[in-house]
Formats: sequence, C-alpha cells, structure tokens
Amino acid sequence: MATPTEPETTPDPRPVPAPWGPASGVGSLPGTDPAEALRVVLGELPELPHLPELPARGPGADLIGRSAALLVDLAVDLTPGGWRLVPRGGIDLRRAQELMSRDLDALHDVAEPHRGPFKVQAAGPWTLAAGLERERGERAVVDPGARRDLGQSLAEGIAAHVAAVSARVPGARVVVQLDEPSLPAVLQGALPTASGFGRLPAVAAPDVESELAAVVAAVPAPVVVHCCANRAPLDLLRAAGAAALSFDLGLVQDLDALGSAVEAGTHLFTGVVPGTDAPLPAPRATASRLRAWWRELGFPADDLHAAVTLTPACGLAGASPGYARAAMTHVREAAQYLLPE
Repeated sequence: MATPTEPETTPDPRPVPAPWGPASGVGSLPGTDPAEALRVVLGELPELPHLPELPARGPGADLIGRSAALLVDLAVDLTPGGWRLVPRGGIDLRRAQELMSRDLDALHDVAEPHRGPFKVQAAGPWTLAAGLERERGERAVVDPGARRDLGQSLAEGIAAHVAAVSARVPGARVVVQLDEPSLPAVLQGALPTASGFGRLPAVAAPDVESELAAVVAAVPAPVVVHCCANRAPLDLLRAAGAAALSFDLGLVQDLDALGSAVEAGTHLFTGVVPGTDAPLPAPRATASRLRAWWRELGFPADDLHAAVTLTPACGLAGASPGYARAAMTHVREAAQYLLPE
C-alpha cells in the first residue's frame, strides 16, 4: 500500500510583521532610579515599553555619553567642551559603561517577565559624529574616515546591546531607535564649530543617506529613526531603510513625505504631546486630531490604528515626574480611541 506523500508547502513570502505597539515613549525620563523608571514605563506603556534614559544622573547618562559607551574598539573621554574621541578611555567612559550596566541589571530585575516588543535607544551615527570631537579638535562629523569608523563601531555596539537586552528579557522582541536630533543641522550646514565662532559645512544628502543606511542595515532589529527637530528629513530617513519614523506631529508640514512613507509600509511614531510640562487635552481630543490629520493624508480611516504608534513629541527628561507619567498615560489612552468601532 502506497504511503501518502505530504503535500508540498511553499514558504510564506510575506514578511514577519514588525513589532509595533499602539503607544510608546521616546526614551528619556526625569529622575535617577532606573528600576523605578522601568516600573513606570511598564505600567503606562505595556504594549511597547522602552529602556528609560535618565540624563539627570549626570555625565555618561546623556545621549552622547550613553551612546559612546556602546562603541566597540573606540574610546571617549569628557572634556570641558564635551565628549572627545581618545586613544584610551578613562574614568568618564567607565562611568558611562557602569550606568548602562546598572540599567541592564534593573531591566532583568523589573522587566524579565515581559513578553512582546521592547524598545532601546541610541544616538544615530550623524548625531553621534556631531556630538564627538576628534583628538585634534573639531567635530568628528567633518571627517569621513572618522564617521565611517564611528558608524561601524556604533552598529557593532548596538548589536551587542540588543543581545544583552534579549538575554535579560528573553521574551522581548527588541526594537532599536536611532535618535538623530542633529541631522537637520548636518544637512543645512548649521552645526557650530568646536570654537563656536563659525559653522561647519553642510554634508551632502546622498552621503548622509548612505552612511545612515549602512548603520540601519547592520542593526539586527527593526529600526526606528527619531528626529523631533524642525525640517526632519523624512524622505531621506525612509530611503535609508528605517522601518519606522518618529517625529513631532506639530512640526512636520511635509504631507507628501508622510504619505509616501505610509504607502511604502513605513510605520509612523507620531509625537502628539509636548515633552515638557504643558496642559494636556483629553485623550479623545488627541485621537480626533489624529483622525483629521489622517483624512488629510487621504488614507482609509480603519487603517490609522495599525499605521501609527503614539508617543510624546520628544524625550521627557525635562518634564516633572508627574507630567511624564501623565504624558505616557495620555498617549496610551488616546491610542485606544483610534481602534475601529
């Protein structure tokens, strides 16, 4: 008797959906206790929590110092003018690394049971190059060789960071956010020189795109690129391979760029409330504002909830603890009103 053969199966060509949630934070929070900050984030943003950044802890907890602590085979030190690339790291780099280690310990203690998407943040390659000086002075952003080395080192360090987070929270599906607040200034030639008396020349958009794309491609997780500055170059960020764009909804006027992003399947992290203390509208009012914006873009109403993740406009480090919690509560509750009826 012939044995029936198994029907042939073909692989599903559809990509695995990226792990987005309805609401999240940008990254920074007020305070100095990483365990307490994590408890607040997990309570307020349970479907897409993030690893909080706490710059109030001082040097090494700031965006540049914290991201420099991830670099592989490159060292930094803190000078009166800011962070600088050096041949050998000292006490300032060790402090930044120790702060990150404490965050990872708190992550294991507080968030180990978490299952689902979890976001971590680091400076993007252009903001990091703009924020670090070379040994001989001037920002690393002016030196193509230094930028290339930084990008490669950063991507390798982020990959190790993703692995460290995954080891401490085995059920997490890690998402990486690259923060690029300096990118518009890089493109516009608006970055001040190290002396502060001049401006650095603009970097050509194709160079910006290709170097950012190299880092995005090397990160072993879906990448969100965040820029809450004026004139955020959304088309460039999408072309560089970002799976999602994060921006201040109140500052973005280029509806064509947003429409192109949605049509390309790029997810949108829409910043809908200020990053510092301000009166908050009712969550339903925020949802109505988003629906009106979505109609202006010309997409079906029922697609909105799946296309966006609501966030504050920027990090919340400059906010009071009460406002920071209220802002996170607000975006979570507003996102619930976007669900189709």
